[in-house]
Amino acid sequence: MKILVTGGAGYIGSIVVEELIGAGEEVVVFDNLSQGHREAVHPRAVFVEGDLQDRPAVDALLAEQRPEAIMHFASKTLVGESMEQPFLYLRGNVICGLNLIESAVEHGVKRFILSSTANLFDDPERMPIDENERIVPGSPYGESKYILERLLYWTDRIHGLRYASLRYFNAAGASTERGEDHSPELHLIPLVLSVALGKRDKIVIFGDDYPTRDGTCVRDYIHILDLAQAHILALYALDKGSRTYNLGNGQGFTIREVINVARQVTGAPIPAEVGPRRPGDPAILIASSEKIRQELGWKPRYPELKQIIESAWKWHLAHPNGYQNR
Repeated sequence: MKILVTGGAGYIGSIVVEELIGAGEEVVVFDNLSQGHREAVHPRAVFVEGDLQDRPAVDALLAEQRPEAIMHFASKTLVGESMEQPFLYLRGNVICGLNLIESAVEHGVKRFILSSTANLFDDPERMPIDENERIVPGSPYGESKYILERLLYWTDRIHGLRYASLRYFNAAGASTERGEDHSPELHLIPLVLSVALGKRDKIVIFGDDYPTRDGTCVRDYIHILDLAQAHILALYALDKGSRTYNLGNGQGFTIREVINVARQVTGAPIPAEVGPRRPGDPAILIASSEKIRQELGWKPRYPELKQIIESAWKWHLAHPNGYQNR
């Protein structure tokens, strides 16, 4: 199957591309390199540099490459930035997604995987969070993803484009060749590891008075390779109909637990300092992945926090400056 992966030079997209090629699929990567890295693109993937806001370029891409399926990762993804610049997200993410979906219909693509988000669940009524939880987007970023989910729903009903919306929590870890290299870096595990590497003096914990086992927030971390496999399983299942899945490890780890395990893995002291709470941080966020486990047989291969951090640490040791030719 020929698969177009937008954002395939980014953290999640590049590792999904790696896994797709390992599964014997043909992959085309489309990325504007605003957040991704050319060096992260698998050498056996066709790389096309371009922007989804450029509709003629999208049409030309699909006409030339004629993919049978699309995996859509390209997106603005910073929740805090979306609260400061809502139109950048509500316009940018939605228009880019709409350009891609509409072009997919016009060029006969029948399968579409959307990288969605747990930011749809800002005020969950139940924990762990399953697919029946009410949708309350926590930011314009989350709202933009929900709009794309609804666009795909109607596109399936009217045009028969089968889709899977995969709502995931905290992707972490690395493959042997590819890992996490953002600028700015806002994710906990790479920030903690940057302290171990001597690039930062300390890690700041945003609040330690939450109603959790050690007072710090609980989050659900899913290994990037497990996340990639879920995308592939969902892609292969689309001949049986569209679907939506929440994706997570199914267990939560506190901020202090992440730091302590990172100390064990790295052997570094990793100084930590408690700061004030960040507005809008819920105490606990854990996904229920029972639906994808039951329907597709997905099971995390690397569920332990130590496994996740070890893989990230190995990559960062091998790539202390991230992807070199930034």
